[in-house]
Amino acid sequence: MGSEGKRYDVIISDEAAQMLVSHARFLAQVSEAAALQLIEEFNEKAKSLEGFPERNPWLDDPLIPNRKYRKLPMAKRYLLIYQVKGCTVYVDAVVDCRQDYGWLL
Repeated sequence: MGSEGKRYDVIISDEAAQMLVSHARFLAQVSEAAALQLIEEFNEKAKSLEGFPERNPWLDDPLIPNRKYRKLPMAKRYLLIYQVKGCTVYVDAVVDCRQDYGWLL
């Protein structure tokens, strides 16, 4: 709907990058290959947001402001949390699906 062919700038926050490093570090204690796979998948998913970020569902949680964040599942148990403002996608967090999102407020 109007955004076909449109390119978005994707900005990864320092916090999201640190979260990714933390999750990868934890995974590396069990499997270095799994940690590297997580990083690779994150890069692929973040890159995919350049094309059509609205394709992913809203993050629906009573603790999160309604329709502020979208979620993109990755590596079975992680979510890439982002928001779209104009022609820019802001990746704000990488969370384990089992975490509480209240800190996003």
